[in-house]
Amino acid sequence: MFSHISVSVGDFDRAFGFYSALMECLGVELRFCQRDKPWAGWHSAGRARPLFVICRPFDGQPHDPGNGQMVAFMAADRARVRLAYQTALAHGGRDEGAPGPRPHYHADYYGAYFRDPDGNKICVACHTADRDA
Repeated sequence: MFSHISVSVGDFDRAFGFYSALMECLGVELRFCQRDKPWAGWHSAGRARPLFVICRPFDGQPHDPGNGQMVAFMAADRARVRLAYQTALAHGGRDEGAPGPRPHYHADYYGAYFRDPDGNKICVACHTADRDA
């Protein structure tokens, strides 16, 4: 469905550190990083697309996180959701909803919500039943 998703950032180096740690714990691979542009992109292991890209705004204007916009990453299991949330907060993220079930979405939904250091809203979610229950 998606070719790529781009999220703008104000401080590329800070954002790159944040997203590098988050993507590593989710098992997502760095595809490129060009600090001179600056932009970087990640993709799922063994796949070329879709890409998740961070960059400075193309129009040269200051970064402004959108109201109501969110990027949600898939986690393999609930433990990975918790790890991603902890990693995000340890790398400058801000809490927007601790890991937990969200049965109002569906019976097996388990997610966590946070903002990156630039204020972009991020979710990490698992859609499978808890194997430890």
